[in-house]
Amino acid sequence: MTKPLRLYIAGHQGMVGRALHRLFVADQRYQLVTATRQQLDLTDQASVRQFMAQQKPDLLIVAAARVGGIAANAAQPVEFLLQNLQIQTNLLEAAYQTQCQRVLFLGSSCIYPRDCPQPISETALLTGPLEATNDAYALAKISGLRLCAAYRQQYGADFRALMPTNLYGPFDNFATGQAHVIPALLHRFHLAAQTGAALQIWGSGKPLREFLHVDDLALACKFVLELAPDDYQQAVTQTPGFLNVGSGAEISIAGLARQLAALTGYQGELQFDASKPDGTPRKLLDCSRLQALGWQASIDLTAGLEQTYRWYLAQSQLRL
Repeated sequence: MTKPLRLYIAGHQGMVGRALHRLFVADQRYQLVTATRQQLDLTDQASVRQFMAQQKPDLLIVAAARVGGIAANAAQPVEFLLQNLQIQTNLLEAAYQTQCQRVLFLGSSCIYPRDCPQPISETALLTGPLEATNDAYALAKISGLRLCAAYRQQYGADFRALMPTNLYGPFDNFATGQAHVIPALLHRFHLAAQTGAALQIWGSGKPLREFLHVDDLALACKFVLELAPDDYQQAVTQTPGFLNVGSGAEISIAGLARQLAALTGYQGELQFDASKPDGTPRKLLDCSRLQALGWQASIDLTAGLEQTYRWYLAQSQLRL
């Protein structure tokens, strides 16, 4: 019997990491390696090197990152830039030094210019100014992408990268002031539906967004991680070394708000505060390269939101 591949999922306790863990733990071809934040500080270079040398994973998925919504990014640019640079640099260098066979790095669609042609191709990277509300996080992710490409170019390392669109799903961060748009709005709509309080939404409601369920991203990660090296290399030959991954569908923030209001039973008026920032006007990824390889998202937004809300309600009951 073939020996299972040792797969280290860095960030296994986050939303993406948990989805990856759920998926890979069911596949007997893999033996999972994990470490909690208490067990391993990913910003500590020496600790990461020691952990990788001891565990010797065959594969690494870099799903660990400091993440947050517009408010968190605006308030803490130093932490978003510094900690993400530390985490990804420590992991990638340790993976190379310990001869990890294959690495998959996860970026973020905020790496793209604020205003660029839609849908956004991988080749749009660094063709214009970034969105100011999250440029620190974006710069860190761009550096991670460039580092993966540099390892491939200079050393022939099998370092791969995926660029996900906006994500949502179970185990998301629903904390007020720190969450991304779907968990933040879902949490606020739920509370407003229970109390009857008025609800005000940041921005004009006009920006368009694409959303991908985290379980779809996990499937995309597994798909790309298992691609033959030549197939991956051919797919990224005309890109900066990575592939976009998204659902291919978009919705306005106002449309999302209406859908969440119906889902949670909120009966009040939707009020938009246009004095607050909208962020990028539109962000739809061109995923044609990944789709040409044979992968496509399978969870539509309506079903995904219903599943996420059921999970949210179950967690709320557990905390009572």
